[in-house]
Amino acid sequence: MEVQPLSPETIQDTTLPPSSSDTIPAPHIDPTFSARTTDLISAPLGGRILSFSDEFFASASNLLSPHPPVRKPGVFVATGAWYDGWETRRHNPNPPDWVVVRLGPAAGKVVGVEIDTTHFSGNHAEEVEVWGTREVGEGADGVVMGEGYAGWKRVLGRRGCGSNRRQAWVVREGEKEIGEVTHVKLCMFPDGGIARFRLYGHAVPVWPADKNEEVELSAATMGGVVTGWSDQHFGKKDNLLLPGRGENMGDGWETKRSRGKGHTDWVVVRLGARGVVRRVVADTLHFRGNFPQGFRVEGLDIGDGEVEGEVKAEDERWVEIVGVQRCERDKEHVFEEGGLLRAEGRVFSHVKMIIIPDGGVKRFRVFGTRV
Repeated sequence: MEVQPLSPETIQDTTLPPSSSDTIPAPHIDPTFSARTTDLISAPLGGRILSFSDEFFASASNLLSPHPPVRKPGVFVATGAWYDGWETRRHNPNPPDWVVVRLGPAAGKVVGVEIDTTHFSGNHAEEVEVWGTREVGEGADGVVMGEGYAGWKRVLGRRGCGSNRRQAWVVREGEKEIGEVTHVKLCMFPDGGIARFRLYGHAVPVWPADKNEEVELSAATMGGVVTGWSDQHFGKKDNLLLPGRGENMGDGWETKRSRGKGHTDWVVVRLGARGVVRRVVADTLHFRGNFPQGFRVEGLDIGDGEVEGEVKAEDERWVEIVGVQRCERDKEHVFEEGGLLRAEGRVFSHVKMIIIPDGGVKRFRVFGTRV
């Protein structure tokens, strides 16, 4: 079937009536998406800007920052006031302004969209919509980045935006025209500024054809998600599953100082696929005066039919994979072969890392083979 090009006129005609059923109030955005989804376009996950219509006042790359927007009153650059976001020229003669983004994972299924206009007031985007496509293979990025690319399908229809606020919407199956996407196009009407663009969903990885090949089952790019946690006061739990070793202490998981005797902190990770664990890595890079005293790792398998919400930190089915180990600063702690307890031949769908009593960990990686 031939895909019809999207002209500016076509896009202008896609406005949907406002819907209260899919709008997420700002205080509920994190509780709605945090424990079940991944921000598929976050820069640390590998999301990147491919092209844009304009970024005269502020760079489109700011949209993908994982950090909350900041304000610098009185700071000016050559083009005007400094803004932590994406901002285009006034009086756009050919709305919308747009930006094309490559997902971090190979592909993803979108369940929610957040548009954050924090600190944009009087210059914020008035309306937005999101389109998606699935283009794979060599040269796919080059194919979709042009303004004339005709393969876009609707992910989120036109929504109104307020100033200086977080706003999010659940993507409705009846509205969405595409399942898996590799790229998305954010359109804003008619022009203006947006601080952050977040695309919540589930990573769709490309697994090796050979199931005996060892893979990082816990990686966010492979579908791993932190579904439970005790605390994330200083550093977000999602950082644990990011690729690479990061840049500084700010892109790890760090809990508040505990004062009670016998305290522990923990995270529960749903693996991207059920598998046999072969290797576990706990990395404390950049944590030098605030690394945990020790840690241990446990696992369980819920099979294919159990409800995800039933996996709790106190579940009696957890079995020990790595016993209590002393933790050191700035180090990748690696456990494999003889260092893994009760893991031989067992299948796990979830793993739990417990740190003693508190502190910071940069990355938590679980390697194994799929079943």
